[in-house]
Parts: sequence; C-alpha cells; structure tokens
Amino acid sequence: MEGTTGEAKQAVQDAAGQAQEKAQQAAGQAKSKAREQVDQRSTEAGQRVLGAASDARSVGDELRRQGKDGPARIADQVAERADRLGGDLQESDTDRILRDIEDFGRRQPLAVMAGGLVLGFAASRFLKASSRSRYQSSGYSPGGNGNQAHRPPQVEATPAIPARDPSVTY
Repeated sequence: MEGTTGEAKQAVQDAAGQAQEKAQQAAGQAKSKAREQVDQRSTEAGQRVLGAASDARSVGDELRRQGKDGPARIADQVAERADRLGGDLQESDTDRILRDIEDFGRRQPLAVMAGGLVLGFAASRFLKASSRSRYQSSGYSPGGNGNQAHRPPQVEATPAIPARDPSVTY
C-alpha cells in the first residue's frame, strides 16, 4: 500500500511539473507574440511619422515660396523632429521602447501621474457615454425591467407664481 501511495504522489508531481512547463511555454509564446506586435506597431507608427515629416517639409517649402520665412523655419523644425522620432520608432525594438518609457517615468514621475489621471478621466467619460447609448439602444430603464410601457408617467411641475396685485404699491 505504501508503494501505491508513493507512486500516486510521484504521478501527481509529474503531472504538476508538466502543467507548469506547458504554462511557461504558453507564457513565453504570448510574450514573444506581444513583442512582435509592439515591434510591428512601432515600425508602422515610425512610417506614419516620417510621412508627416515629409508633409511638414512640403509646407515649409511652400511657405518659403510665399516669402514667409518665419513660419517656414517652424515647419522645418517640426519636420526635423518628426524625422528623428520616426527613425527612432522604426529602429526601436520592444526592449528599447520599454527602457525609454521607464527612464521617462523615473525622470518625470509627475508627468506620468498626470498622464495617468488624464487617461483615467478619458476612459471614465468614454465608458459613461458608451453605457448610456448602450442602455438607450437596448430599451433599458433604470429601476425597470426594460419594458418601456411600464415607465411611470412624467409630470411637468409648474411653479406657482403669485399674481401681482395692481392696487398694491411695491
């Protein structure tokens, strides 16, 4: 009997080891796919930013032809910065992007907190707006069973305004 118990324990341990190994493989595959997606998206974003840089350069050239050198210089500066950003995005891999984000967070923690607050506020407004339209389209009424016929009638209240007595001087 003792041998059977030992064999059962060993079988359970083997099964647990195999499950853990498969979970680690799945996690590794998910991590690899996520890295691949981030690399692909950053390359695409870099291409879009480089396209915007080219557009800004064209705007600068047109402004220069019109004799507007000040705005043309600004457009050229925007194009130059967009070129750098686009190139960085195209060349960046996932590790570099994460390192840059972490470095920024260490240098500018208040900016990261403010950004988090703004994103949280925007997400809450989006969820509130989408839930309102979702409930309206489904016919849901708060406190009701979704049937519009069972809504209590809405009564308009008219404020009582005392009539002005013309014989009284105010």
